[in-house]
Amino acid sequence: MDFFARFQNQIKQYLFVTAALTTVLVTACLWLLRNVLTLEQLVLAAGGLFFLATLAVIGTTTHYVTSPVRALWHVVQFVSPHSRSNTSPDLKRLKVGREMITAMADQIYQFASIVDRVEKTTGKPQSHNLRTNFVANALPLPLVILGHKDSVVYANAAAGAYFGIPPDELCGQHLDTALPLSFSDEATLATWLKSSRKTSATADHTWERVRIGLPGETGTKLFDLAAHYNKSNPQGYETMLVFFDHSEQYGQDDKALSFVALTVHELRTPLTLLRGYIEVFDEEIGPTLDKDMQVFMHKMDAAAKQLTTFIGNILNVAKIEDDQLTLQLREEQWAEVLGRAVDDLQLRAQVRGITVKTDIEKDLPAVAVDRYSIYEVVANLLDNAIKYSGTSTQIFIEARKNSDGMVETSIKDFGRGIDSAILPHVFEKFYRSHRNRAQIGGTGLGLYLSKMIIQAHHGQISARSKPGLGSTFSFTVLPYKQLSDELKASENGTITRSAHGWIKNHNYYKS
Repeated sequence: MDFFARFQNQIKQYLFVTAALTTVLVTACLWLLRNVLTLEQLVLAAGGLFFLATLAVIGTTTHYVTSPVRALWHVVQFVSPHSRSNTSPDLKRLKVGREMITAMADQIYQFASIVDRVEKTTGKPQSHNLRTNFVANALPLPLVILGHKDSVVYANAAAGAYFGIPPDELCGQHLDTALPLSFSDEATLATWLKSSRKTSATADHTWERVRIGLPGETGTKLFDLAAHYNKSNPQGYETMLVFFDHSEQYGQDDKALSFVALTVHELRTPLTLLRGYIEVFDEEIGPTLDKDMQVFMHKMDAAAKQLTTFIGNILNVAKIEDDQLTLQLREEQWAEVLGRAVDDLQLRAQVRGITVKTDIEKDLPAVAVDRYSIYEVVANLLDNAIKYSGTSTQIFIEARKNSDGMVETSIKDFGRGIDSAILPHVFEKFYRSHRNRAQIGGTGLGLYLSKMIIQAHHGQISARSKPGLGSTFSFTVLPYKQLSDELKASENGTITRSAHGWIKNHNYYKS
């Protein structure tokens, strides 16, 4: 039987009868009052009767129509796990829709009894219990689940084996205590979680070259990390961490870099002697040489400076890996610092037939920089612009104060450009485009080193490029005033930072 159609017919019948009775009652009252009241009084009385009749119809109709819904709500409340009622609702009192509500209530009672039997059989739904979940325990990758306060609520068997800690011992500890993860820059798990909790219901993120243990220590783990955040998980499983081990691969990179750094270090002494002889020859006999010989002398000088930059990059990256590269931030005039770096690279540009033009905004605020390390940033970016200029003969350097109050410097060339698929990777360590690797020499470390140094200055570095139209590399540094309080509080008016921007005596890697 179609109980809903019957319910509709009952409502229609009720409304028809109610409307008819109301009409008869109002008409009868008006007929009686007509012989007693004047016309004006009759109109007022008619209006009052109509208003009272309308209220009565609305009240009785609302109660009558909503009574089935109210009964169904009581049924749902009765089967709810948190119900405080011990008696089921009496549906026999319903005057309309009783058959339909009774049929629906029977279905609800059947569903509730099925759920009750399942819970009694299994104790708890398996999907809610990670300790008995087959997928979580069989996962060959280390898996760690965090609660609302970043404490470990679950670790699978693979995580226990990987970190050498039984899963039961990991559970209940704060992540920083149980697994002190170390990141190579300020975009850490902690900062990401803090941001996600404020802005997102769910979020995902990945990190590369994360570690547990300090560089060179026995048992150091190197891995990539993937995280999923779920703010409203009903079981309290807020953050899921999956670890992808690359200890062997990343460890070999570190060993290779250490070996190269050791080898390169031995080149510093002969290179220093070579540059000294070139400077002496240029001063003593340079004016007496013919033009061709002078060109050769300039090319030797430019090549020696390029080799010096190469050696400096290798050694500084090695220092970054061992947390040995420190920066002394002082008050400097940016036009002076930038001009010195550009002047030193002018010779190399001239050898290649390239003109470097600068546009430095007047009255730039003093900046807080490490003169030597920021020089390397400018030198690396300008050297790249020279190398990749191709047949272009101009490079533009612009320095200005941007809308965020930072001093921003841009180095623009009009050469080969960078493909959009390659551009996101140019600041990665050892990364070099396969398209230019054979034609143009380099280590793939200059941009990586520049990024680390700029981050240590609390700045940002970015790249824009189009193939065939050139590239623009931009970076920012802080005005001195924004660090003045911290500088004034220091002992000698400087701030010592590591290559990742942390104050000295803090750990190089941060969780």
